Amino acid sequence: MATQLESLKELSKVVADTGDLEAIKKYQPYDSTTNPSLLLKAFDLEGYQELIDKTLAEVKKETEGQDRETRLEHAVDRLSVVVGTEITKLVPGRVSTEVAAKLSFDQQASMDKARKLIDLYEKAGVSRDRILIKLASTWEGIRAAEVLQKEGINCNLTLLFSDAQARACFEAGVFLISPFVGRVTDWYKQRDGVENYAPDDDPGVKFVRSVADYSNRYGYDTVVMGASFRNTDQIKALAGLNRLTISPNLLEELANSEGTVERKLTDNASDGGGEQRPAKMTETEFRWGHNQDPMANDKLAEGIRKFAEDQEKLEGLIEKRL
Repeated sequence: MATQLESLKELSKVVADTGDLEAIKKYQPYDSTTNPSLLLKAFDLEGYQELIDKTLAEVKKETEGQDRETRLEHAVDRLSVVVGTEITKLVPGRVSTEVAAKLSFDQQASMDKARKLIDLYEKAGVSRDRILIKLASTWEGIRAAEVLQKEGINCNLTLLFSDAQARACFEAGVFLISPFVGRVTDWYKQRDGVENYAPDDDPGVKFVRSVADYSNRYGYDTVVMGASFRNTDQIKALAGLNRLTISPNLLEELANSEGTVERKLTDNASDGGGEQRPAKMTETEFRWGHNQDPMANDKLAEGIRKFAEDQEKLEGLIEKRL
């Protein structure tokens, strides 16, 4: 009998939420996503040690005479691309590489960083159509993505928690969005004192379904990828969504479970049909709409802070190795 992971792959493109090369080889995902938190873990993985040392030796030469901040920033960029390049050898699709969270409210700096990362990839022999630049779904991040998309740089808008964020991303024509499931659910559990939800009542599942429904309703081409799962029930409740990014422990659970996963959603990929779209959101409408969702406000701010903290930890490890 087929495993649940095999069954799920028949309905959705499975994406590995990890930079662990061994896990990627084992589960054979379509795409892979990375971020500073996952790069931190790479420092503990045996398979990366030689690569890290080699890259940092090159960084030393490339940044000789430059100040500490510039050296560390370049080292993070180089390591992100080195890890991403290794992953492209293992997946048929794309690898997401994140722009530093501290740039989340700076459109120009976000665009500059995205262009640098793409340039580093191309110098490493990886074409831009294999890469997604990951940006936080702030107003500035969405505007940066809108410009980058027109330059042929595809973007993954992450830390997405509100309808306003999703709508603005659709209207900007971004390649992919990552509405979060688990972090949404965590917020409501804490607020309401609920221990568990049935899959169809799970607030995170309901949010992602609503985003996919909006995309289908108005015929947007943007790929919707469910992210931040806490358990396999949440994953199975979104089976049929275009992409699902899943951590190695949950991939393992699905791989070890026999059975068929039932389709819950239709693929959100569009043929350009659908209802007449509303007028494009203004910045004021976006900020007000997002502001009206306490959960989304809390989780976006918290997510940016946590990614920034992990970036600082990563820079600390790099500084020691340098």
